[in-house]
Amino acid sequence: MKRKETKESKQAADNREFMLALDLIEKEKGINKEVIFEAIEASLVSACKKNFGATQNIKVTIDRENGSVACFAQKMVVEVIEDEQNEILLGAARVLNPNYVLGDIVDIEVTPKDFGRISAQTGKQVVVQKFREAEREILYNQYVTKEREVVTGLIQRRDKRNVIIQMGKLDAILAPNEQVPGEQYNFNDRLKIYVLEVKQNTKGPQIYVSRTHPELVKRLFEQEVPEVYDGVVEIKSIAREAGSRTKIAVFSKDENVDALGACVGQNGYRVNVIVGELGGEKIDVINWSADPKEFIAAALSPSKVLDVVLNEEEQSAKIVVPDHQLSLAIGKEGQNARLSAKLTGWRIDIKSETQARETNFLAEDAPKADMSELMAEISEDLESIVEAVEEVTEV
Repeated sequence: MKRKETKESKQAADNREFMLALDLIEKEKGINKEVIFEAIEASLVSACKKNFGATQNIKVTIDRENGSVACFAQKMVVEVIEDEQNEILLGAARVLNPNYVLGDIVDIEVTPKDFGRISAQTGKQVVVQKFREAEREILYNQYVTKEREVVTGLIQRRDKRNVIIQMGKLDAILAPNEQVPGEQYNFNDRLKIYVLEVKQNTKGPQIYVSRTHPELVKRLFEQEVPEVYDGVVEIKSIAREAGSRTKIAVFSKDENVDALGACVGQNGYRVNVIVGELGGEKIDVINWSADPKEFIAAALSPSKVLDVVLNEEEQSAKIVVPDHQLSLAIGKEGQNARLSAKLTGWRIDIKSETQARETNFLAEDAPKADMSELMAEISEDLESIVEAVEEVTEV
């Protein structure tokens, strides 16, 4: 008897210790105790079914006050038993409780002798699992807010073609297609990176970052230019070929604010800071305009534009530039024209002044006569001719 009391006392002490541990976990890690209780009960159901059979309906309950655990076989009250494991006769059920009727579920306690040990082991495993899940969830919630933002990371190593960058408690992945061609990623170098996505997986949060995304440039301007951060200057569009050149169109509704000057800074200081962050990548800052002709002409900077003719149906533009600036307008391997087209959203065809004159380059875009008016004129001419012929015939 004394031995039994000692065993029960030890079990009670273990339960109290377990409950105190749950209280501490809930307070410090924000893990709801009820979530842990439900997970332990589900795990213990699986453990019990190993003893009583997989087809047995088992319920496990944990007392939320003292932590004691009980296991029950659940049976339905029936008139005739067809499944002995899961059914009980009405008479037998009413021995336990006279209020039972057909169709009720009877809980019959079947707690094994060593269930305290089993529940303790299971409880420990579940708590460890939930603790890890909570840690992953906390980290995920902490880092998912950094999506589409620029952060500073510390280069750790290369993993195959990926570059692994430390971001506080987690490492981020800079994939090959997000790396700038020719850029060096040296161990322990600090690097500004754009957070593309934070994913939750079985091993915890996974962070994917970029050095090539156009938004990296935009966020850097927000960090360096107060007028952009405050919204006084708006970045309308960005076209980027990472590691080589970026064009950025800016605009301000405030007539007293020079959008381009604010972004470039005194003696180019602000834009040069960003150029330095991007490893020397050239940045052209231009004024955005609601007038497509003005916008396209500005986008082709540093080349001077003599004429712009638009075809709005095809969203295309024909550009004429001075003879000596044709190569400047097109750029090395067509880069300036390509970025200008991307920045403005218009397809661009560029000719020099001489080429335009010799090929009648702009004539094709002269206003075309309305076909209905043309047909009416032809019809009138035909009627006049017919009348003239009839008069001659009559004579």
